[in-house]
Formats: sequence, C-alpha cells, structure tokens
Amino acid sequence: MADKQADSSPKFVEGSILRHILVMTGTASVGLMAIFLVDFANLFYISLLGKQELAAAIGYAGTILFFNISICIGIMISAIALVSRALGAGDRERARKVAGSSIIFLLILTIIIAGTFLPFIGTVVGWLGATGETKEIATNFLLIVVPSMPLLGLGMASSGLLRAVGDARRAMYVTLVGGLVAAILDPIFIFTFDLGIYGAAYVVILTRLIMTIIGLFFVVKVHDLLSMPSFAQLTEDIKKLADIAFPAVLTNIATPVGNAFVTAAIAPFGDDAVAAWAVIGRLIPVAFGFIFALSGAIGPIVGQNYGAGITDRVRETVIKSLWVTVAYTLFVWFVLILVQDIIIENFNISGEAAELVAFFINFVTLSFLFNGIMFVANAAFNNLGYATYSTALNWGKATIGTIPFVWAGASIAGAHGVLAGQGLGSVVFGIVSIWVALKVVEKIGKEKPKGPPPPPLWRAAISAFSSGKGANLS
Repeated sequence: MADKQADSSPKFVEGSILRHILVMTGTASVGLMAIFLVDFANLFYISLLGKQELAAAIGYAGTILFFNISICIGIMISAIALVSRALGAGDRERARKVAGSSIIFLLILTIIIAGTFLPFIGTVVGWLGATGETKEIATNFLLIVVPSMPLLGLGMASSGLLRAVGDARRAMYVTLVGGLVAAILDPIFIFTFDLGIYGAAYVVILTRLIMTIIGLFFVVKVHDLLSMPSFAQLTEDIKKLADIAFPAVLTNIATPVGNAFVTAAIAPFGDDAVAAWAVIGRLIPVAFGFIFALSGAIGPIVGQNYGAGITDRVRETVIKSLWVTVAYTLFVWFVLILVQDIIIENFNISGEAAELVAFFINFVTLSFLFNGIMFVANAAFNNLGYATYSTALNWGKATIGTIPFVWAGASIAGAHGVLAGQGLGSVVFGIVSIWVALKVVEKIGKEKPKGPPPPPLWRAAISAFSSGKGANLS
C-alpha cells in the first residue's frame, strides 16, 4: 500500500510547470489521438466501400456522438477537479471517496441520458438535414453505438482519475490500447465479416469495453484510488460534483450544438459538402489532438496547485499553456498545407468535396488557434470554481459566435462561407475567454485561502424553492 500511496501523492506542486504541461499533454495526446486516428481510419475504410452516402452518414452520426462524448467529458472534469484538489491538500482518503462518488454519479447520468435519447435518434438525425438512405444508415449506426455510452463514460473517467493523480503514462495506456484494438478489429469487422459501416459500430462498443476494464484496473489495483462512499457522503459529493459537472457538460455540449448548426447549414449543399464536412470533422481531432489533450492535461496541474494554495504556479500554468497552444497550432497549420493533396487523394473525394477540404486546410485551420486558447481558459475556470464562466462563454461562441457568421457565410459564399463563418466566430470568443480567465487567476491570487466557493445560483435556487423560500432570492 505504501507504493500505491506514494504514486498518489501530489506531483504538480513542485518542479517545472512547462515540463508538467508537456509530459501530461504529450502522454494524453498519444492516447487521445489513438482514438481519433481510429475514427479517422473508420471514415477511410468506409470511403473504400465507394458510396458517398456512407461517408455522409458517418458525418451526421459523428455530430451526434460528439454530444455523448462531450457529456462524459463534462462529468470527468468534475472528478478531476475535486480529486486533484483533495490530493493537493494532502487528503488522500477524501480523494478516494470522491473518486467512488464520481463513478456512481457518472453511471447514473449516462444510463438516463442514453435511455432517454434512444427513441429520438431518427428524429434528431433528420433535424441535422439527413434524408433517405443516408438518414437510415446514420440512425441504425447510432442505435448500435449509443447504448454503450456508460462504457464510454467509465473509460474516460478512469483515464481522468489517473491524470488527477499524475499518472500520465497509465492514463495514456487506457485510450492507446483501446485505439490499437480498434485499429486491428475495424478492417476485420468492416471487410472480412462484411458488416460494412455497422461493423465499425460494433468495434466502437468493444473498444469502449476494453478501455473501461483497463482503466478501472489501474485506478483500483495500481493506485487504490477508489473507495465506495456512504449514502450520506455520496449525496454530498454528488452536489459538489454537480456544481462542476453540470456547467462543464453545458460547456462541452455547446461545441457540438454549434457543429450541429454547421452540419445543418452545409446539408442543403448536398452529400458532397456533407462528406467534406465529415472528413474535416475527423481531420481536426487528429491534427489538433495535442490541443484537445492540453485542456484536460492542465486541469490536474491547476487543481493540485490551487488545492495547495500556490496561486503563482496556477497563473504560470495558464500562461505557458497559451504559448504551447500558439506554437503547436502554427506548426500543424504549416504541415497540413504541405500534405493536403495526400489527404484529399486518400479519402477518395473530388469536385466540391475536395475544394472544401482544401479551403478549410489553407484558410480556416488557423482559426483553431482561438479554439485552443478557449480550451485553456475552460481548464482554468473548471478547476478554480468558476465553471459557469466556461458555460456562458462557450454557449456565446456556439450561438452568437456561430449562427450569424455561418448564416452570412452561407448566403455569400455557399458551403465555403459556412466553414469561413465558423472560423471567424472563434476569434472573438477565444480572445474574450482568455482575458476573463487571466482576471480570475489574478483575483484568486489576491484572495486569502477560504472555504469552498458558494453553490452556484442554479442549485441555490432549487434549494430555496424546495424549502419555500423562493421569494427571498434576489
């Protein structure tokens, strides 16, 4: 047990911040990009079947699955924040109880969400603009995959808990092994078993199961970081988890809401345009997996130092994460421009679809710099007790930062304008988000350590009205 406890001690309250950022992000991105690469490969394999409707169906299904993933990420964020704070404060037993509560909380929510969503999948796919055979394929694909949402949540939560402890290597293994298994099984299920696109759906389920088994093994057997709480503890922990998780979930689903609007805006321009959007949707996570991982990787660094009261290191984490974001985005933009012809050729797209992918790579990709900046701000908000700030800013970006820009772009330049409009909308909100995040860090640095922040207004309102004191709210 001594070794396990040593492994679970706070690792980020001393040493080089930049090294912590690069190690945590590098290992997280390897595992994360393994999953994204499999998703990318799925689309490649399916494109070999020679039907544009299949690629378009994957585009629609991917938009909806993004919602599922975003919900799981939001719940994972709450677990990372509370566990890393407890470890930073030196209370390991508290960290174990919170980890147990977070697993129970996640299972309850994902089962409810998946069960509620299943009857309406066909309707939602139709709302995105899918019709005919494309709609039928996307709906059937989702009916297979969506029930495995609790497995997705467990796998991601396990990886998140390992990152909260600072075990970057094993957190990487959770997703990396799942990605490798999927890479092996995908061509077998799609081609050898002749299951086509539905073979890819079955592999998704198997991958999520493997991730869950490996992740829980590391959390329980290696770190002894999981302890089942009493009912009273669970109730109290769920309140605290919900204070972070609900705003974080709302924050995360803002992006797929914006993407859903973009998908619906592209749909009228035909299956070629939707197929191009599907390729772009797979290209972004692979190209920018490091930035996606950065936002989650710095959470434990911020959380442990905040829990330990070392606010100077919190600010340093945010600033150096921004520099890493800028450098990486510029590098990837340059590389994508060099290899764009290879990408287009290997995905077997031509005509308008090829033009759209090339336009995105050459001009729109650079706007992802501001998405990355927003990710860094989100990590700061979520781990410093200001999760509602993330919610407000991300929904602002998904609505007023997306809808008018995309609508105007579509009116002026068709599908090209849709992509350009989405990119332009990211700029303003990226700048505003990091400005607010730095103000929050500055404010925390001036404050003396005090108890946990007051409950958010949404929970305070519920408590007040349930006790008959609604009239006293102001």
